[in-house]
Amino acid sequence: MNRVLHHEVDREETDDALAAGMQASRLQDFLKGRRDRLELSQTQVAERLDISDRSYGSWERGRVKEWTDEKLYALAEALEMSEYQTTRLFLYAVGRAPQPDLMATFHRTELQNPAVAAFLGDYTVMMDALSLPTFVINQRWDVKMANKAYRDLFREVRSHPTAMPLGNFLRFGLFHPDAHTVLADRRKWQLAMLAQLSSSIERHDDDPKLQLLRREVLLNPVLRDAYLKDMPNWVLGSGADLVHHEGTVRALRHPDARLGLQGCRLVEETPRSLKALGLTRLTLVLVGAFSPHFEMASRDHGFQKGHSVTSDVTPGRARAQVANTAAA
Repeated sequence: MNRVLHHEVDREETDDALAAGMQASRLQDFLKGRRDRLELSQTQVAERLDISDRSYGSWERGRVKEWTDEKLYALAEALEMSEYQTTRLFLYAVGRAPQPDLMATFHRTELQNPAVAAFLGDYTVMMDALSLPTFVINQRWDVKMANKAYRDLFREVRSHPTAMPLGNFLRFGLFHPDAHTVLADRRKWQLAMLAQLSSSIERHDDDPKLQLLRREVLLNPVLRDAYLKDMPNWVLGSGADLVHHEGTVRALRHPDARLGLQGCRLVEETPRSLKALGLTRLTLVLVGAFSPHFEMASRDHGFQKGHSVTSDVTPGRARAQVANTAAA
């Protein structure tokens, strides 16, 4: 009997060792692949982390006594990882996704740093010097910074208690009655925004503000139909990761009559310094006069007037999330 028990224990220990080895191998391949993609040496990454070359070599080989959230967030910043890549890092290192509360605390602490506040002040000045509408958002799509060109773009929008363009980008596009006066193609803007909402909730499913926004969408009959029925089909046709899909052009009407109806491409260009604070910078790139038939086609659809946004939701994720929402 004892021999059988010892054999079972030995086999479990062997299985655990094999699993740990496979996990370390995946982590090593992931980190090295990311470093190679950035064309960085181990020494350069170590400098970004303010640790020794030897220590980083151990990190990359997975030989770490204990992975803490602070270490993993720092590593994600040093290797310029996206949110999706950061999630993969946590799964490979500690077998779980990042904890949003800890991530928010990490970013909030950084934002309270006087040096960070000074940097953000200087960054705002730099943004104001740009001619294109540029703004910075957090994970909830709250607008944290915006330049003069962005403010001018929405200067004729009437006051609204909860959906101003300098408040929350998604909420403005979905609920402000004047959103269509700037974002001319209602259907494409709106579907993209709803896809972004779906994607954001998937990544931050315990965020109360995102959950509240979805509840408000589902209470609106037109938005509910678009979210549950039309948005998943739109994602299937348009593809995923639209936040980086810089070929997508939508119609935007500038209040300056000399510009009028323009094609608009939404481009993300977030430096590491902002990404480390949980912020994303977006620019509305105006690409020239847009064809009038663009707006006419949108009149055939019974969508509320919407706003620009991008999405990295995949077709499979969209179908699953919509199914869960409909069942709720």
